[in-house]
Amino acid sequence: MNHTLPHAWSADAEADRHVPLLTLPNKHSLTTSIRARAQVFVDPRSLDLLERIQLVAPSDANILIIGETGTGKELVARHVHSLSERRDKPFVAVNCGAFSETLVESELFGHEKGAFTGAFNAKPGWFEAANGGTLFLDEIGDLPLSMQVKLLRVLQEREVVRLGSRSGIPIDVRVVAATNVHLQHAVAAGHFRSDLFYRLNVVQLAIPTLRERPGDILPLARYFIEDYRSRLGYGPGAISPRAEQKLLAYSWPGNIRELENVIHHALLVSRHDALQDCDLHLFSSGIAAPAVASAPSGPHHALESALLELFNGEHENLFEQIEDMVMRTAFEYSHRNQIQAAKLLGISRNVLRARLIRTKEIAALK
Repeated sequence: MNHTLPHAWSADAEADRHVPLLTLPNKHSLTTSIRARAQVFVDPRSLDLLERIQLVAPSDANILIIGETGTGKELVARHVHSLSERRDKPFVAVNCGAFSETLVESELFGHEKGAFTGAFNAKPGWFEAANGGTLFLDEIGDLPLSMQVKLLRVLQEREVVRLGSRSGIPIDVRVVAATNVHLQHAVAAGHFRSDLFYRLNVVQLAIPTLRERPGDILPLARYFIEDYRSRLGYGPGAISPRAEQKLLAYSWPGNIRELENVIHHALLVSRHDALQDCDLHLFSSGIAAPAVASAPSGPHHALESALLELFNGEHENLFEQIEDMVMRTAFEYSHRNQIQAAKLLGISRNVLRARLIRTKEIAALK
């Protein structure tokens, strides 16, 4: 199977020459995004994923991409599009958690003039914008149940009805959806429609976390070094052996995006010809085998100590219990304001609301 990608990059190191690489368009304008801006396929698990992409991309089947935040789901979706017969048609990316429940229908399906207050002109939705091409629905798990019903109807009927209209508009769109949550669990909990899940999950592409594909860490690090050196105009162009060991020992909870931030920071502070281990600012909780060091102080240390105490006991569904506690606490801290609590946690209101309903925190609210 040929693993050469359209965005090929060659580093100075011979081992990194012709590394299969994907990057986002206009990548230099996305420095504040939580998305991964680069994806390589060097590790055996990544090469398996790449081969699967190349097998399924030429078809017109809907695809569900699953993976943690920062693993490169949009990059994979764009590569699927580039390998399909729709490559010369639009690729439209939409974050389903970026819109309020009242606006998401208008954004996806469009609206007619006068459909609601402020609708001074008719406006096509994202489905119409992607007509003939690929529509990437990121964080599909954040889509409200009411919109899941309408999305299912669009996928079945292959037409959209704008808000305020009764006439359908035929569309020809391939849907690639992505999520960082377990949709099967959401289906079981009643937060996601099973019929929509099966409609989207014709083909599933699971992106391993960065810690599960260590062979990609150093090629990505070298790519980000070259990228930021060219933008900053200075900085070391190599990585010392001890720095490499430190990068490989870290568990990368933030995946590729965290690696990029670490390399960016290291280039800013380094005063050496090669990045040293002391230049790498990593959270101690993410180190696979941390060295003994002086204990940190502050609220993060208190939280870490509390977690370690919990880990020493026996608890069922501990992660779920901790998540529930965090969301309830944020909700109470925000005076039971869902929007403020979601903003505080950096998640969508829909995700917060679904969890609070499940824990009966807002069971009486609609």
